[in-house]
Amino acid sequence: MPPKKKDQQPLTTVQQLGSLIKSARDIMRKDKGLNGDLDRLPMLTWIMFLKFLDDLEQIREQEALMAGKKFRPAIDLPYRWRDWAAKEDGVTGDELIAFINNEEAVRPDGKKGQGLFAYLRSLQSANGGDRRDVIANIFRGVINRMVSGYLLRDVVNKINGIHFTSSDEIHTLGHLYESMLREMRDTAGDSGEFYTPRPVVRFMVEAINPRLGEVVLDPACGTGGFLVEAFSHLEKLCKTVEDRKALQERSIQGGEAKPLPYLLSQMNLLLHGMEFPRITYGNSLTKPLNEIGDRDRVDIILTNPPFGGEEERGILGNFPSDKQTAETALLFLQLIMRKLRRIPKPGRAAVVVPNGTLFGDGVCARIKEELLKNFNLHTIVRLPNGVFAPYTSIPTNLLFFERSGPTKEIWYYEQPLPEGRKNYTKTQPLQFEAFKPCLDWWRKRKENDQAWKVPAAELLANNCNFDRKNPHAKEDISHLPPEQIVESILQKERRIAEIMGHIKALLEKSS
Repeated sequence: MPPKKKDQQPLTTVQQLGSLIKSARDIMRKDKGLNGDLDRLPMLTWIMFLKFLDDLEQIREQEALMAGKKFRPAIDLPYRWRDWAAKEDGVTGDELIAFINNEEAVRPDGKKGQGLFAYLRSLQSANGGDRRDVIANIFRGVINRMVSGYLLRDVVNKINGIHFTSSDEIHTLGHLYESMLREMRDTAGDSGEFYTPRPVVRFMVEAINPRLGEVVLDPACGTGGFLVEAFSHLEKLCKTVEDRKALQERSIQGGEAKPLPYLLSQMNLLLHGMEFPRITYGNSLTKPLNEIGDRDRVDIILTNPPFGGEEERGILGNFPSDKQTAETALLFLQLIMRKLRRIPKPGRAAVVVPNGTLFGDGVCARIKEELLKNFNLHTIVRLPNGVFAPYTSIPTNLLFFERSGPTKEIWYYEQPLPEGRKNYTKTQPLQFEAFKPCLDWWRKRKENDQAWKVPAAELLANNCNFDRKNPHAKEDISHLPPEQIVESILQKERRIAEIMGHIKALLEKSS
């Protein structure tokens, strides 16, 4: 075994990492400027991001020196982590807060200049598309909420004990970071932020099965769950240096409009091995639909677009006049349809939609008609109650379609609850193993107690109502919440009205 270099940092164990992060969070609880994990996690994230970046830059600098190449750092002296954060007895108290927050401040080198955040927000690449642009976008949406510079110095010193110089350490921290994201999601659910459970994400990626060379997009990527899972899926397929280069540079794309999820997604992807996450900061709906051409299209879209929200009127003008709606989920569905590649191989998508999308009429029905006529909507997976607990009780579905239409028939698969269970809960959530029967069925499709198919012509004749119940199951709605019981009754009434209308039309035609 080669001897350890003197300046080589010791590996940080799982226990040490967990202990360091717990200590940092405990320190943050003492600060009067922070209120709960929704404040603490972003603070930890931007601090870890700067430490991670500096460790990565030092590795890249050494590699460039060994190769005889010139190295240009993303962050210049004295704004690098090693300049202001690495010394335990470095700048602290009011001076540290001023250096981070103020537009102009005394820098760690004793000279007056831009404050840290002001400098980071002003970064700009020479020709666009490198790490400096990512850093600038991240810190335009970041605010330092800690008010005690002494407590902040204590947190910085704790994070300085994490060394991002080993793939094992980064992998370990990635898992710890995901557990922190879950905690934040539990808190964020109260403020209307719903995140896709990891088992659902993993199932959708497994079912869509991305291949090397394909471009995967999530236009509403949140904290990056779909992109991380797709990246991990593709990484297992890499066998050559060229494969890894293609994965790093061309395979993963995302978009996110909110500053906090944008920061979290960048860190999430970095910790899982992506060196330069290509996440666009901004609303993916801002580009007019008719301006999206072939070069903007991708092979795969995996997403859980926001639903229940409303977009501003300026956004609606980007969509066809007969398909304009304030419902965000329906706008994203149109964007996804437009963004799928046509040639040389049809693009494919897996999308989470609320139950209302299945039976919605008006604009919703017109969008679904286009989906049936121009795309192959081959599968709808109906998720059971409580999958998104505790954030929402709204039933959800997974749409799988590709740009090889039109649709001839749709397979429905009703994902069952475990035997004896009436719903999933926060303390008893859905596990990935529950999807194994569906994945086995996916490859060899036959009708069974969970699966059935419906001709597209039948759906088109019924105002594109996709809300089809399992014909093999006896429905028991007694355990459902009152609002879902009412919704179930209303759905049945709508279905009866559709059938009666169809019969009436046939009678009139024959008379």
